[in-house]
Amino acid sequence: MSEGSADFDPRPVLAGLPNLPGVYRMHDAGGVLLYVGKARDLKKRVSSYFQKTPTSPRIAHMVSQVASLETTVTRSEAEALLLESNLIKTGQPRYNILFRDDKTYPYLKFSGHGFPRVAYYRGALDRSSRFFGPYPSAWAVKESIQVLQKAFRLRTCEDSVFSNRSRPCLLHQIGRCSAPCVGLVSREDYARDVDDATRFLRGGHREVLQTLERQMHDAAGELRFEDAAVLRNRMSALSRVLHQQSMDTGTDIDVDILAIAAEGGKVCVNLAMVRGGRHLGDKAHFPLRADAADDPAELLEAFALQHYADAFVPPIIVCQEESPGAALLEWLAAQGGHPVHWVSRPQGARRQWLDMARQNAGLAMARALAHEGSQKERTRELARVLGLDDGSDLAALRIECFDISHTMGEATQASCVVFADHDMRRAQYRRYAITGIEGGDDYAAMRQALQRRYGRATEGEGGREPAPMPDVVLIDGGKGQVGVARQVFDELGLDPACLVGVAKGEGRRVGLETLVFADDREPVALGRESAALMLVAQIRDEAHRFAITGMRAARAKTRNTSTLEEIPGVGPRKRQRLLARFGGLRGIMAASIEDLCQVEGISRTLAEEIYRRLH
Repeated sequence: MSEGSADFDPRPVLAGLPNLPGVYRMHDAGGVLLYVGKARDLKKRVSSYFQKTPTSPRIAHMVSQVASLETTVTRSEAEALLLESNLIKTGQPRYNILFRDDKTYPYLKFSGHGFPRVAYYRGALDRSSRFFGPYPSAWAVKESIQVLQKAFRLRTCEDSVFSNRSRPCLLHQIGRCSAPCVGLVSREDYARDVDDATRFLRGGHREVLQTLERQMHDAAGELRFEDAAVLRNRMSALSRVLHQQSMDTGTDIDVDILAIAAEGGKVCVNLAMVRGGRHLGDKAHFPLRADAADDPAELLEAFALQHYADAFVPPIIVCQEESPGAALLEWLAAQGGHPVHWVSRPQGARRQWLDMARQNAGLAMARALAHEGSQKERTRELARVLGLDDGSDLAALRIECFDISHTMGEATQASCVVFADHDMRRAQYRRYAITGIEGGDDYAAMRQALQRRYGRATEGEGGREPAPMPDVVLIDGGKGQVGVARQVFDELGLDPACLVGVAKGEGRRVGLETLVFADDREPVALGRESAALMLVAQIRDEAHRFAITGMRAARAKTRNTSTLEEIPGVGPRKRQRLLARFGGLRGIMAASIEDLCQVEGISRTLAEEIYRRLH
């Protein structure tokens, strides 16, 4: 029989549990939430944890720490499932199977404009536009946009650019846009192209091709041979795409295919998406807390609850495992607003889809294991170079790296990225907007970033726990930057295990970097083939990317208003009118003097001054 913590006797709690559906919560001695589960029969389910040794090492370790139990009775198993989902989302229990909370899936968007723009979109959906998806990756959306440009010549430009063009852009010249911005296509004809595009995305491939073929013959019959050639090319583009991407779907238009792979203690759930009869691609999901011994049904239920809570639910889900239960299907139907069929023994084409998804799950697992192996080797080598190879678990090695970015002293941003458990931990990244320093003073910027980051390590901030101290603080800079960092830590009374800078080599060439230590050690040149250098470069480049992204966003935000503020005669009210009329600074810069004069309050003289200042 499995026992909880030394002071916990589960028998009195188990004796009082009812044979009813509900949710149970397990806590450790400190009150930390360890696990949340749902049950059709609370008494039987909770008792099973303590009456036999769990097959999963994860669950066995969890049970050994249990110090208290809480239960909530629900009216049905479906209600218990919903409550479990909400508690897992808010509590993030330590031993539940949790999938990485990626950004929302991307969509393809048709704007609500009179001449709708087709665009990549990620975020909350609204009723003013039409959305198609979700797609498994940004690449899949952008590929679909390219298809729509080739076949239907739809515009992709911003509304501000569209409103201020005086001649067609390059996309029109290469046959990717019908140039509605300058009136080369009527509103009715453009609307027809949009309708054909949306029909294509919904799976009406044959109808669209038949329509294009009929239009081509009509154009040829009226001796409009150039128009007929354009329609022929559009048909060819669509046919190529359908040959490459379409699956033999029969009547199945929107389908998700799930496959599981387990190896080396890791688990992968591969999701293949079919939308509108087209295979849009696969996405491999690796749970943060799971192992190969976990029950596949539990794994699938965890994935479904977390993935479909915020994603489109298709009417058909094909999977290698039996349905996790009626409660989950009821929940999926409520989420999707339609019945959901779980197909676990597919035949024909569906069987081929599942085989494909299984193969891709295996490939994703192989890549993940290879990456994990190389990352572990890189971590081990870097620990050796830094003198931290003391035989302890290197998964616990935490590295924080800092970089400074600005443009000629403008919009200075500092970044802090985190490497732990052999991988980058993006949820723990932080940016710091640097203020109150002389522009271009990287030393002062680094000082401020370190003070703001590690000041919390001694005093906490806003009632939160003090920030954890990393094992390695990596500075993108040489001896001077490392010296500044050493001063900051001395002032804060902190002593990181290793403080090291990455000095760029001659000509800033990759492979010539040198590690500069804050103590008395001599600098170390790692060499191009060093595994340690590969890890240092990976972490440093990520810090650089994160800093530059923040700097560009801050600079754009500043310039969006400050450039106009510097123009005499443009006050807050006129500035707002200009931004509203042209959609932003880019639109104002694209406007002619005559266009500027159309804005209320902008005289010819002021329009000329605005134009001169912005060009």
